[in-house]
Amino acid sequence: MQTAAISACPPSPADIDRAVQLLQAGELVGIPTETVYGLGADASNAEAVAKIFAAKGRPADHPLIVHLPGHDWIERWAADIPDAVWELAESFWPGPLTLILKKQPWVPDAVTGGQDTVGLRVPGHPVALALLRAFAQAGGSGGVAAPSANRFGRISPTAAQHVADELGERVPFILDGGACPVGIESTIIDFSSGVPRLLRPGHITPEQIETVIGVRPEKPLGTVPRASGTLEAHYAPRTRLKVVARERLLDFLNVVRHRGGFCGVICHSQPPHAGMPHVWKMLPADPAGYAHGFYGALRELDGAGADTIVVEALPEGPAWAAVADRLRRAAFGSGE
Repeated sequence: MQTAAISACPPSPADIDRAVQLLQAGELVGIPTETVYGLGADASNAEAVAKIFAAKGRPADHPLIVHLPGHDWIERWAADIPDAVWELAESFWPGPLTLILKKQPWVPDAVTGGQDTVGLRVPGHPVALALLRAFAQAGGSGGVAAPSANRFGRISPTAAQHVADELGERVPFILDGGACPVGIESTIIDFSSGVPRLLRPGHITPEQIETVIGVRPEKPLGTVPRASGTLEAHYAPRTRLKVVARERLLDFLNVVRHRGGFCGVICHSQPPHAGMPHVWKMLPADPAGYAHGFYGALRELDGAGADTIVVEALPEGPAWAAVADRLRRAAFGSGE
């Protein structure tokens, strides 16, 4: 597979201009955000959006998130906007929060998966913001659809090289913004029914949402819109992934060693042990630090030739909910 062209890091103004021109021409661009790298296309161009689905192997009924240059573009894309949405936009945008709203009639079905709702966010990464603002100033729709820049259901990319390694020539150009500081996807809150509902946990917590709007998001119902990253199997390595409790971890790895097996290990409390043949990745023992390094470690171990990726079970508690959600989905879809 041929590799994509990657910009300088940080991208130059000429790199931003090149990316804008590609978007205007209906092409794809790899875009850094504070969460993960996105595979971007002009969200108003159904043919360009179709290239995202083709590159990722993504089901056509799976909606995309539209990235905007600022909260003043919400009304261009969404209708029936509750006051709470404006309060959250003022508090958390730019940032890792996606809001699901009723769409404007003109918004292409290709973006929304045929639904009457659209997911919107203003990313907090300076390169993404520079691109979105330049795209809007050039006469664009102000919106770039940008799901994670990986094959559908697989590990999300947190570096430009991850995008190039996975998608190759499917994406003509990648803007290199360095490592993604958050490292997992945005929180998704659905407002389409008038009651805020948490569809996907992320860096912004329900407690933070409640502080701003006075109510905590409720659990989703069976009738809520489909949203990105909410399938049971997602973010998954091709290598089988098993979660093991801390107190059982060393015994489990010793059994594998005696059987002649080889594991990739992700831990936050157990340091590497001498004499074990396994590849060991230590991540920080705090939720934010762990989330920042999780996908990179998972991707590295998925390419290490291990029989199994073994992940030390995470601590309980709401602070770990977002990364625990990603780990659960990764384990469910792994090994396929």
